[in-house]
Amino acid sequence: MLKGLSLTIERGEFFCLLGPSGCGKTTVLNLLAGFEQPTAGAVRVDGRPVTAPGVERTVVFQGDDSLYTWLTAVENVEFGLRLAGVDAGPRRATAERYLDLVGLHGQGHKYPSQLSGGMKQRIQIARALVCESPILLMDEPFAALDAQTRSILQDELIGIWQQTGRTFLFITHDIGESILLANRIGLMTAGPEAGMKTIVPVDLARPRRRGDPAVGALYERLADMVSEEVRRAGALR
Repeated sequence: MLKGLSLTIERGEFFCLLGPSGCGKTTVLNLLAGFEQPTAGAVRVDGRPVTAPGVERTVVFQGDDSLYTWLTAVENVEFGLRLAGVDAGPRRATAERYLDLVGLHGQGHKYPSQLSGGMKQRIQIARALVCESPILLMDEPFAALDAQTRSILQDELIGIWQQTGRTFLFITHDIGESILLANRIGLMTAGPEAGMKTIVPVDLARPRRRGDPAVGALYERLADMVSEEVRRAGALR
């Protein structure tokens, strides 16, 4: 359960939400997506209340279960445009363009069963981007990937963010990942009544690497705060 959480994300920002397991990170994403409604307070986008899912907010989930196994990669990417009534020619051209953007040039004819985990996540990202929603909500999208693939996709995601100028909210429990990606990191308190502990700006030049001493120093600072919340949660049980 969330209590007293206040958060403002700027247009065009890459914001990471970090915190102990069970602190409500995904609940925050669900509220922003319009999948859940707050029992008190309000969620607003550009001053307008969020009361339901909307085309200006697209979600990328952790697993690949949301891909349609009977559709090819390009058909999965263009699915939203198909529902919107976009003609076949422009629809296919747009889907191919976003497949290229996520590094899947020439792979559009393949089905999900023929693709690796990293390639499936690229399809999900392309499918989110193709509708040109200004806000992308990402719920630990790389959590199930191996370390090498995860590192590659982190770099690619920053490139996509820089090219598109869209607003990203990225949920993660990985401290290093949040430092590599974010302009700002929101660190949540532990439950059962979780809120925002602090927001940490990441004033480091890009590209960032885990071996950078400045990255290491920020990692230690954040790790201490996360550990404090984990210990506090244990004491409350």
